[in-house]
Amino acid sequence: MSVYPSVLRFKRKYSMTIAFRLRKHSSVVDSILDKDEKVLYTFCGQRNDDNRFLFESCVVALTNKRIIVGEKRIFGYYIINVRTELFNDLKIRAGLIFGHVEIDTVKENIHISNLDKKSLDEIETMVHKIISENKKKIKEENKNS
Repeated sequence: MSVYPSVLRFKRKYSMTIAFRLRKHSSVVDSILDKDEKVLYTFCGQRNDDNRFLFESCVVALTNKRIIVGEKRIFGYYIINVRTELFNDLKIRAGLIFGHVEIDTVKENIHISNLDKKSLDEIETMVHKIISENKKKIKEENKNS
């Protein structure tokens, strides 16, 4: 399944989100998905923590195994993989017009900015729901092993 239709739905639903080249960014995420991996939720934004910089668009995909942040650059691409067990917390900031999401992991913090303020509740709900389900599956697999 392609990531692009899901990202496009998000962008159309939350049209104030600033993101460009979604098809290219989605193709980066598609290229690294495993065959048994399912994309459960996607959103897009700017991969930085400052609303003034508009040239680092990215696509964030939550799968049944990990969180993937993909960005197609002019020369090459940029990918961040976060396995479910390395996820710590999610921080949400809402400004006057735009929102900001910080994905806190064991190794680093991932900042996604210039999100439509209305999208923040959905992003928070879906991230926590998917991560908690993935962690439950991992615990069950570890018990059975």
